[in-house]
Amino acid sequence: MTDSQGDGVGGATAMDLYEKLTAQGDKVRSLKTAKADKAEVDAAIQLLLKLKVDYKGVSGQDYKAGCPPSESAVVSNNGQLGNGAEEDTVDPWNVATNSAKGVDYDKLIVRFGSSKVDQELVDRIEKVSGQKPHHFLRRGIFFSHRDMHQVLDAYEKQKAFYLYTGRGPSSQAMHVGHLIPFIFTKWLQDVFDIPLVIQLTDDEKYLWKDLTLEDCQRFAVENAKDIIACGFDVNKTFIFSDLDYMGSSPEFYRNVVKIQKHVTFNQVKGIFGFTDSDCIGKISFPAIQAAPSFSNSFPQIFKGRKDVQCLIPCAIDQDPYFRMTRDVAPRIGYPKPALLHSTFFPALQGAQTKMSASDANSSIFLTDTPKQIKNKVNKHAFSGGKDTVEEHRQHGGNPDIDVSFMYLTFFMEDDEKLEKIRQDYSSGALLTGELKKMLIETLQPIITAHQEKRKNVTDEMVKQFMTPRSLDFNF
Repeated sequence: MTDSQGDGVGGATAMDLYEKLTAQGDKVRSLKTAKADKAEVDAAIQLLLKLKVDYKGVSGQDYKAGCPPSESAVVSNNGQLGNGAEEDTVDPWNVATNSAKGVDYDKLIVRFGSSKVDQELVDRIEKVSGQKPHHFLRRGIFFSHRDMHQVLDAYEKQKAFYLYTGRGPSSQAMHVGHLIPFIFTKWLQDVFDIPLVIQLTDDEKYLWKDLTLEDCQRFAVENAKDIIACGFDVNKTFIFSDLDYMGSSPEFYRNVVKIQKHVTFNQVKGIFGFTDSDCIGKISFPAIQAAPSFSNSFPQIFKGRKDVQCLIPCAIDQDPYFRMTRDVAPRIGYPKPALLHSTFFPALQGAQTKMSASDANSSIFLTDTPKQIKNKVNKHAFSGGKDTVEEHRQHGGNPDIDVSFMYLTFFMEDDEKLEKIRQDYSSGALLTGELKKMLIETLQPIITAHQEKRKNVTDEMVKQFMTPRSLDFNF
């Protein structure tokens, strides 16, 4: 569910019109109940009918009370555009495209109804934070947002916000792609000096994967160690497992139930593609991922306040959960969460899919040795180079489809050096083998340093991060 499905009448979005329709319907019923003047009732009905026409024109859907515009037709229709053309598949469980360049993110912004992270927003984040924008922002790795300007407006008025991101612990070892939201979230936490909650959806993995509850809980602890190794401030960070926290926090569970009451089965089927054969745990899970978006889900942190806005940095495939959340929020009296969406970290074999924790050769894992990193890059990293050295020297390579170059855009911080590599590779001055060597030399020290930090993460530290408690900050 979303607050935008394209520009509507006078700039109104589908959600704007839906909310006006709902209010107008209530008004018509009230007038009839009060036996108001016939002319007044007729005028209200005429406006209601006009709004219904406007709504269908913007959303492509007939208005139904209790069924907000969900973009669900768009989300569940990942395979096809309206004209029958092939479309990228992007949902919380599947990412695929036929393009060697990867997902078309500009089209995805239109499809999901979000806003582009443009230079104006990047400049504004720099001005408000007083820090040079992270290279993930400068390079468009975090490329889309919802309500980021609103978050910055509030921050400028000394109204703080908090961060929420998460991890689905489906395996003991995380890969480098899993680090992207945590690297960026840490930067946000540092520059804005705000609290952070990190949800480990071990319940989700139990429902979707062939894993035991014990496996999921064990993976959650192991993944927490990798997350802590990213350098988060224990005094400002709460990491929690759904299987543990929801049973011990009445406030969290109450919000889950509030959300569940306001989302219909038809809506979750439309948004997430659930079928009649899916277990009821899957159908009810989206409310659990939505609940951390609301500050009073964490009374130990926010002292019962429900008005602290949430900012969620996440990969774009998680957006369906939060479109649903943003639709529910005003109906249960909470602020809508804002979002910053990242692109996908491509598999070694190419950008047609994202990395998989279940395929050892699709990923560089945080447990890989320098030798394994070298072998994986040399053997499996998809090349944008030509078939022969002579042809490559003459025509150059294509950095837009070359996985080694894509990885460098994530992990090489020097903008000028990265641009020089792009130019040299495109001109043929830099060979594929040389580009792969640069990536290997970039990744090896990053992974080694992470492994050293992780060794220092003790079970006691994990327990400290995962214990519900107050955090250090001022609101």
